[in-house]
Amino acid sequence: MWDFSTDPGFQAELDWAGEFVREEIEPLDLLFPGNDEPYDRAGRVYREAVRPLQEQVKARGLWAAHLPPSLGGMGMGQVQLALLNEILGRSSWAPMVFGTQAPDSGNAEILAHYANEEQRRTFLEPLLDGRIVSTFAMTEPSGGADPGGFTCRAVRDGDEWVIDGEKWFASNYPHAAFVIAMVVTDPDVPVQRGASMFIIPQGTPGMEMVRGTGLGNEKLGEGAHGYLRFTGCRVPAENLLGDPGSAFAIAQTRLGGGRLHHAMRSVGLGKRALEMTTERIASRTTRGGRLSDQQSVRQLLADTWIQLEQFRLQVLHAAWQVDRSARTGDRGHARSARLHISAVKAATPKTLVDIVYRAMHVHGALGVSNELPLTRMWNAGPVLGIADGPTEVHKDVVAKLLLADAEPAEDRLFGSEHIPTRLAAARVKYAELLAGETVVAR
Repeated sequence: MWDFSTDPGFQAELDWAGEFVREEIEPLDLLFPGNDEPYDRAGRVYREAVRPLQEQVKARGLWAAHLPPSLGGMGMGQVQLALLNEILGRSSWAPMVFGTQAPDSGNAEILAHYANEEQRRTFLEPLLDGRIVSTFAMTEPSGGADPGGFTCRAVRDGDEWVIDGEKWFASNYPHAAFVIAMVVTDPDVPVQRGASMFIIPQGTPGMEMVRGTGLGNEKLGEGAHGYLRFTGCRVPAENLLGDPGSAFAIAQTRLGGGRLHHAMRSVGLGKRALEMTTERIASRTTRGGRLSDQQSVRQLLADTWIQLEQFRLQVLHAAWQVDRSARTGDRGHARSARLHISAVKAATPKTLVDIVYRAMHVHGALGVSNELPLTRMWNAGPVLGIADGPTEVHKDVVAKLLLADAEPAEDRLFGSEHIPTRLAAARVKYAELLAGETVVAR
């Protein structure tokens, strides 16, 4: 049965979260707008403001909702997570307060599945408690989005692995207690079978940050995205996660759900932009009349609402696909979920850019100023077009999955919808009915 309603009990939790984010967390965005400040565990803001808010979330039972109850989470399915993330997307601080911030949320899932007991005590438990943050290092300066170009390698030397190479845009590295890095361990096979995942504690000799890189709205030289260099970096053999060569399988533990979370948080940002657009049109007068009286402006508002609603339903449907796959274990369902996740990932950046641009445009010079959050919100669109795989890669995944089921037409020249061919077949099928009559194609 199709049903777009939300369970009343869960809706009450969403209502609480919505008010909590607006009243308690969004003020932090105004006071501390830096992109890396939420990750600074040594700062006074975290100790005196964030930690008490986290305790309220834990008391409410909404902490780390993406994780199973055995790890202190709620074990929510992807649909419920999508609805919660829609709210958290309004604020850059909210995911941190709710224990779902990237890359920590994905790293926690990796550690939960692949870490040994000692690693869980050392890294996973404080990460789940919110006492530390972490980094995921996969992208390289030379390889970019092409894993086939990865050159960072590890060689086994007795009871250790020795890592040499570079990683790029390793988010939150300056504040991280450890790094989970994808490194080539067998260069003689395709990288999808020759890369492995390692835990590397902060301060390990041979791991250094060349420089910190920020986003486009940050000052040069500032930023929490590390350009890392490994030079003879020795890591104990037990810090290997899973089996050698299993890095890509391990990475899928974190990437699929993360893409959905980013998409739904984009819905939250889009809703803020929609609210601002609606308010502006209802408030503003120009050339002696109300802005809301202008048809072109009303159409702009309608375009935003329609685009956002279509995208929101696409994300929720993708989340439902993932939940169904997890419930049934069916390979066909898993394949369908992968298709929908990639489609959502490809749609996210353009949707957010379009919606925020309209909001900026209707606000005029104020919309592109530093007195409104719109330029920063807009910048999230291009970033999401690159993070977790560029848009083009995910479009290609969608196309390949669709083509895998495609059957060539019997008539390869004119195709299966060729009207003269179909009309001839229809005449044969209904020959008795049409006896003595002339059929004209319409």
